[in-house]
Amino acid sequence: MRQSSVRGSRSRGRVPGARDGEGKKSGKGAPADGAKVAPPSRRARLARIARWTALCLAVLVLGTSAAGYFYYQHLNGNLKKDALNLGDKRLDRSAANADGQRPLNILVLGSDSRNTPENVALGGAREDADRKPLADVQMLVHVSADRSNMSVISVPRDTRTTIPKCTDPEDGKVYRETSSQIINTSLMNGGPGCTVATWEELTGIPIDHFMMIDFSGVVSMADAVGGVPVCVDNNVYDDKSGLRLTKGEHKVKGEQALQWLRTRHGFEDGSDIGRTHAQHMYMNAMVRQLKSGTKLSDPGQLTGLAESATKALTVDKDLGSVKKLYDLAEDLKQVPSGRITMTTMPWATDPQDPDAHVVPKAGDADKLFSLVRNDIALDGKDKKKDPKPSPSVPAAPKGSVPVTVFNGTGTAAQPVATGRGSDIAAFLVGKGFTKATADSTPRSQLDTTLSYAKASQRGDAEAVAKALGLPDSALRMSTAVEELTLVIGADWRSGTAYPKDHAGADDKDDADGKGDGGASGDKSGDKNGDKNGDKSGDKGKKKDADDKAPESADPLNGNDTSACMKVNSLNRF
Repeated sequence: MRQSSVRGSRSRGRVPGARDGEGKKSGKGAPADGAKVAPPSRRARLARIARWTALCLAVLVLGTSAAGYFYYQHLNGNLKKDALNLGDKRLDRSAANADGQRPLNILVLGSDSRNTPENVALGGAREDADRKPLADVQMLVHVSADRSNMSVISVPRDTRTTIPKCTDPEDGKVYRETSSQIINTSLMNGGPGCTVATWEELTGIPIDHFMMIDFSGVVSMADAVGGVPVCVDNNVYDDKSGLRLTKGEHKVKGEQALQWLRTRHGFEDGSDIGRTHAQHMYMNAMVRQLKSGTKLSDPGQLTGLAESATKALTVDKDLGSVKKLYDLAEDLKQVPSGRITMTTMPWATDPQDPDAHVVPKAGDADKLFSLVRNDIALDGKDKKKDPKPSPSVPAAPKGSVPVTVFNGTGTAAQPVATGRGSDIAAFLVGKGFTKATADSTPRSQLDTTLSYAKASQRGDAEAVAKALGLPDSALRMSTAVEELTLVIGADWRSGTAYPKDHAGADDKDDADGKGDGGASGDKSGDKNGDKNGDKSGDKGKKKDADDKAPESADPLNGNDTSACMKVNSLNRF
């Protein structure tokens, strides 16, 4: 299966007031018969207008609030809710940063459910109406802790990976772990919570929420924004999805938008990789449209959208209200479209089924997941930080530094390595950190981290890191801790010194030439450079490459309007 590039060429109130002079006599304080009535002063007239206006506004607010409350409750009732994670192990939440902010990781799923007449009409295959749905669209949306950027990772539905044991909360059925299935079938093992468990095992990224939408929801949302602009570099007709477009740019809406998102045979090499690229183009264009001022101002249109969208959505129980969805949208709105990066998991053909399936590409996929786990923007535009900030005060004497050590080695992918917390705590005591203690509270994370609460503890953290051989990247300031807190991750399952292949990964890559080879995996340039002894500037370039998504992830910026889908030569007309 050959990967094709997504980057082709592209043709490209004023409130009315009451009239003066309309004051009337009132019974109270009325003048005696025959007395002259003085006209009300301007101040009195304005006061009367203000009182009536306030009364009318109060009635309107109360009335709409009551109606709004009942409608709000109605929309909440439309939402379907499910458990977040059906696996035996859930990763700990991402730690808060120095300002108390946490990254957000939302798994967005598109199901091919045909459980309603509308979905059957849109999705075809009526004989599949009773089968469990598949998760044909899977995207992880990562919003940085400071809300400055957003990273999106798509995993092709044909990716073969380990699907962990999942237990269906409805009937208690247990689905055994399997490594022979592709990732879209995880949805059949009890629901979206099993897909969440699968993603956590595959990526090591803790998932905070999921949102799943079906066919009819996609159609209604595309209609509500008036269509989404997309581009094809040739005439395309995919008889599987029904998509038919002439060369150039089009604004797709309704059923045609769904056809665009479902098309695979018509794009690139006809695989699921091309479909993920088309989905990225669509999402970027929709975000740009909304941010540029597209209005949803028609009350009837808004009501219809609210009805259809909430009926089409399944969310985790912690996200199960319109208010929480609104708050989430407010978080997402803070991110400029130019800081959104869409990527596809770097992949290789599956040795077990090379004509149909893919697997994560060794090295590049791990790098992409690691960047997200560590809240590093995939566009490489994070503000540059001093790699070793100077501590505000020198390190305290070792014997006075409290360190709490947790064993976080047990993840969905691996069982707990017993005794790791107590082993490392004992090692630190032997190194003079006599206040180091182990805490048996279960933790679960892939990367080893050493957190400290304030800048004045930086020197202490560096001293502990030096004793253990931890790299500077493992240190982080976080409001989630009160003292030095070391969590031994699944990347350090044995020994008392942090593994050199993790600590010195950057230098190792520079030395052996195993740098980012892009989608083709061509590393000859790095090797030849090493052989010729020309290493000047290589380290700086490598460092820059390590700070952003590998090219094999096909990164697409949210402001990139030059992308145009390459049409499969077999599906042209």
